[in-house]
Amino acid sequence: MSGLPWLILPTFNEAENIELIVAAARDVLASASPDGFRILVVDDDSPDGTGRIADRLAGEHPGEVEVLHRSVREGLGPAYIAGFQHALAGGAAFVFEMDSDFSHDPKDLARLLSAVRDGDADLALGSRYVAGGAVLDWGLLRRIISRGGSLYAAVILGLTVRDLTGGFKCFSRDVLEAIDLPSVRAQGYAFQVELTNRTIRRGFRVVEVPITFRDRLRGSSKMSAKIAIEAMFLVPKLRKAGR
Repeated sequence: MSGLPWLILPTFNEAENIELIVAAARDVLASASPDGFRILVVDDDSPDGTGRIADRLAGEHPGEVEVLHRSVREGLGPAYIAGFQHALAGGAAFVFEMDSDFSHDPKDLARLLSAVRDGDADLALGSRYVAGGAVLDWGLLRRIISRGGSLYAAVILGLTVRDLTGGFKCFSRDVLEAIDLPSVRAQGYAFQVELTNRTIRRGFRVVEVPITFRDRLRGSSKMSAKIAIEAMFLVPKLRKAGR
């Protein structure tokens, strides 16, 4: 498939990270996609000025960096969907999702892109829980919650993907056009499960690419009990709906 890759970076209060993550991603994508790329920052009206920093970066790197400002904070899922739709309207052939806090290593963007553009995948999923993958800097409780959440979703949905809650992915355009983005229900991290489940149910090929996940160095986590509860109750509904 020809066309440019787009990286979607959802942000809320990431002023400490946004300039650094954009710079790191630009370096990797310039090498992995010499014909061009786009980085789209989707900012949910961050009170710490993240959006203003992103606007400055877009001015400094026209044609590479864009900003989508959202006036209401609705959660991770709606932010990504808005970013995906913007990228598709802009002609994206491949679309990444990645955290903005360096928990995902920007260097792995090249491997995810290669798996879809040059390999046999329609969705490349950066996986912590396959051979070669790892999680660093987390305590035992957070490891149990993350790993247990992926196992729970896999069992309920009857899937073999080992890291269903992972948020570092590269989609082909065909996948995002086929999975009916406007009807996605999850707002928090269950969004990751829902998108991967829809991808598989529609017959697309998913490949897990091992990555090392690190806890954020700057800023605060957006994880909450509400997000975990949403995931727990949504997964059985996804099975019942068959999507």
